[in-house]
Amino acid sequence: MIDWDKWQEIFSSFGKQKLRTSLTAFGVFWGIFMLVVLLGFGGGFGYKVEADFHENNNVLLMWSSNTTQMPYMGLGKGRRIQLKPEDVQAIKQKISTVKMIQGKNAIGGWGTPQPVVYDNLNGTFPVSGTHAGFLPYEFPSVSRVIEGRYVDDLDEKERRKVAVIGTRVKEVLFKNEKNPIGKTIEIKGVNFQVIGVYRNFSSEGAEQSNTSIFLPNETLRQAFNAMSSFDLIFFTPKPGHSSAEVESQVKALLYERHKVHPDDKGVLGGWNHEKFYQQQQSLVTGIVGFSWMVAIGTIIAGVIGVGNIMLVVVKERTREIGLRKALGATPSKISWMIVQESLVITLLAGYSGLVTGVVLLEIVKAILDKMGKGGGMFASPFIDIGTALMALTVLIVTGVLASLLPAMKAASVNPIVALQDE
Repeated sequence: MIDWDKWQEIFSSFGKQKLRTSLTAFGVFWGIFMLVVLLGFGGGFGYKVEADFHENNNVLLMWSSNTTQMPYMGLGKGRRIQLKPEDVQAIKQKISTVKMIQGKNAIGGWGTPQPVVYDNLNGTFPVSGTHAGFLPYEFPSVSRVIEGRYVDDLDEKERRKVAVIGTRVKEVLFKNEKNPIGKTIEIKGVNFQVIGVYRNFSSEGAEQSNTSIFLPNETLRQAFNAMSSFDLIFFTPKPGHSSAEVESQVKALLYERHKVHPDDKGVLGGWNHEKFYQQQQSLVTGIVGFSWMVAIGTIIAGVIGVGNIMLVVVKERTREIGLRKALGATPSKISWMIVQESLVITLLAGYSGLVTGVVLLEIVKAILDKMGKGGGMFASPFIDIGTALMALTVLIVTGVLASLLPAMKAASVNPIVALQDE
């Protein structure tokens, strides 16, 4: 049964010093509010990192980036290495730690726009090769086919002249038509049938990535006279092997095959998704750690304030406490009375901060979604139930800690001395 007299007594005590109580409670409110907001945005960033990399956080890319700078095995410097289909086969045969490897090409170099025509409309867009199921690998973000389909195994095997286009390409070339599927576009004098439209749903870099056109890589190589080499190779390590280990093995084999001095740096360029993923994860961890540090510091300041106000309450109520003891109240009951009042302040203030923080995160998320920025770095802030429960636990612990000294002081009041107090 609820002891209404007890609750009335607690709030009556607070009401005597409204300003002082409010300012003290605000310290706790602000600490929990800051914790929720900072962790919410940190969690949103962490969610985006996971969504961007999904299961592709160990992808490796390697390409020829510079000429040799050192003579080696009778060959002079200044040679540029070309990655050939034979290199890919050698890697498959000799490096057992490689799970999957493919070569890729792009017309005119990566990201270089090429003239594309449909009917009487035209534009310039990057055109590159791809493989069946490669859309998640093409961009470190959330991308999917929204119309038609992606390149499949038969497209590659039969070297079909088909293309998957981005939503921006559709807007430019097919603005007068609703459905581009089955239509024919011309790329540098060669016709390709559109089989799918993809969209990158991440706000960062989406405009640029949605302008790309993908062809089956073998079709691209044959149609544009690129059969002799790959622009880059794309590979992933087997489970249990780090991408850095596999990258080192592949680079060593390519150096050996192309007679490049082992100390000649910069001949092959590379991109290690796992390394970048770990950097992003470290950033997320840093944000979360910083959030807790700032919030805990603020909460401690609030706890000190609560402890101070409870000490003042004990001093002001010395005669009352002495009277209670004279009438038979035990020290434990007196202590519990002070602990209850402290817990009420911290829990009400802290819970208000928790609710306010969650509401703010939801408002920010809704506004960003409405603005079309829902895929940005911090655009999906959220607090999970575990974090909320942890925050409530912090509240309870801090409330108890804030009350310890005042409770002990109240419990030690001498009733005879207290009744003589003016």
